[in-house]
Amino acid sequence: MNDLLATAIAAHGGLDRWNQIKTINIKAAISGAFWQMKGKADAMSNVRFEVDTTQQRLTMDYLAQDRRSLFRPEQVVLQQSDGTVVDTREDPERSFADHEFHTPWDDLHLAYFTGEALWTYVNTPFLFTWPGFVCEEIAPIEADGETWRRLSVTFPDHIKSHTRTQVFCFGSDGLLRRHDFTIDIVDPTTESHLYAADYRDVDGIIIPATRRAYAAMGDDQIVFVAIDMADIAVR
Repeated sequence: MNDLLATAIAAHGGLDRWNQIKTINIKAAISGAFWQMKGKADAMSNVRFEVDTTQQRLTMDYLAQDRRSLFRPEQVVLQQSDGTVVDTREDPERSFADHEFHTPWDDLHLAYFTGEALWTYVNTPFLFTWPGFVCEEIAPIEADGETWRRLSVTFPDHIKSHTRTQVFCFGSDGLLRRHDFTIDIVDPTTESHLYAADYRDVDGIIIPATRRAYAAMGDDQIVFVAIDMADIAVR
């Protein structure tokens, strides 16, 4: 295993503990200017989602809307909370063809994007030990008064994520500080930086409960994406 990846996995709880769990359940508020731009400003202000740690699958309950979404790479499904199917979309990635940065999304677009995104975030860095992932340590950077070691990770084709090659920055304690990527289905030319903070020990797994991405607006910065996790449980 790559030395930096081994350091990061140990810092986040270790592979032995990770392999004992199957799902992570999270209650969260997800907000920011990005969702407003996509016409989904308040869609995820109160959600609970379950991340599968053994396969690419994520279920999200929109607690104020009697609605649930199920993400898998090949299909997204919208349901009522009792399981009644409202809508489905096969091969959902194709539905983003010809989209531009400001193209609004429907509920199935939202379910696909949040599914692949949150699944990647929560399974980092353990995911990178799976077959098909290629990891390489690249030059460190100085940020926030620290030296951050950086891991370039190329995802296998069958895993749906923001883009194939992404960069993960780790502090001297081995914990994730920042995740750098472009988003192919939104704008493959613009790099995003998602900061991780507020780490919690959840039954031996060390998880950042807060994530933030920022965007420039004149001389100021706005919160582009905010993920605030209130309750986290591993099973």
